[in-house]
Amino acid sequence: MEALYTAIATTVGGRSGHVKSSDGVINMEIRPPKEMGGPDASYVNPELLFAAGYSACFGSAISHVALERNLRVRPEVTAKVSIGNKDGGGYQLAVEMDVKFPESVSLQDAQTLVEEAHQICPYSNATRNNIEVKLNVVR
Repeated sequence: MEALYTAIATTVGGRSGHVKSSDGVINMEIRPPKEMGGPDASYVNPELLFAAGYSACFGSAISHVALERNLRVRPEVTAKVSIGNKDGGGYQLAVEMDVKFPESVSLQDAQTLVEEAHQICPYSNATRNNIEVKLNVVR
């Protein structure tokens, strides 16, 4: 693969540490979520960052496939990233993506756009056959 862009972030201390991007845009404390023993909901955690990245990327992928059909859409994409115990030990992720379109987009067209976006989105390509990803078109 020829890289178009490389994001660089360094974390010291894992889930109970500090994360900083090389450009300084991200520079924050990181803690486990409250449900996993963290202090409260005022800190970012890896799953939250993954949900933000995946939802943004997936929304762009939808807009890209829509433009190929001469459609202009600005979908609202909500990614729910769950972490849980993996059979046999360790942890695993699962994603549920809710995609909301304007009423002017038919449900059939919306479903087609979501399915096609899932084929080109880099996050979808990275997670395919690795974790469960459920895609929902919502109104």
